Amino acid sequence: MIKKYTAEILPLNAEKIGTAAHGTATFTIDDVQMKIHIDMFDTLADVQHWEHFHGFPDGKPAEIATVAQDANGDGFVDLPETESVSGTTMVPFNADPAKMHVPNDDYPVADADGHYNYEKLVDLKELQRAFKDAFGSDDLQLDKRVIYIHGVPDTLKLPTTVQGTVMDYDTHVTLPIAVGKIIKA
Repeated sequence: MIKKYTAEILPLNAEKIGTAAHGTATFTIDDVQMKIHIDMFDTLADVQHWEHFHGFPDGKPAEIATVAQDANGDGFVDLPETESVSGTTMVPFNADPAKMHVPNDDYPVADADGHYNYEKLVDLKELQRAFKDAFGSDDLQLDKRVIYIHGVPDTLKLPTTVQGTVMDYDTHVTLPIAVGKIIKA
């Protein structure tokens, strides 16, 4: 049985970063694999964009962050500020999603026009095993997740109040630029 999920990805922090990143994501799952397709436009050009689905390990439905989550009033919705409504980072959409290794340099890079197209076939059983090891359940529950696109150039001046450093990656890498609610098609 084939299950399909989609997300309309909308801009976040657009006024502060100078572009309104947007796009679509589709997830097609059969008994063997998950096909991921993400098509993004108006992202920041020539920048690597981390992308993941976020959610709550207990299965609570995740929602997209909005300006209402700017808890410190600095004008940016940073990664920690998204957690109250979106949960934690779960599965990365990089070179090998099933390894669930979030901090790395294997994410898509936008072209000079701010476009990128990501497509990946993922072994479903391998992903479910890794997901269960990390979150206690092998049920991905995509219809309870949101997708985030991250990343701005390191030349963009961010206030010191913007948080979200992950290991050796600073807030320029983790700043959300777009978000979408994943729904069952």
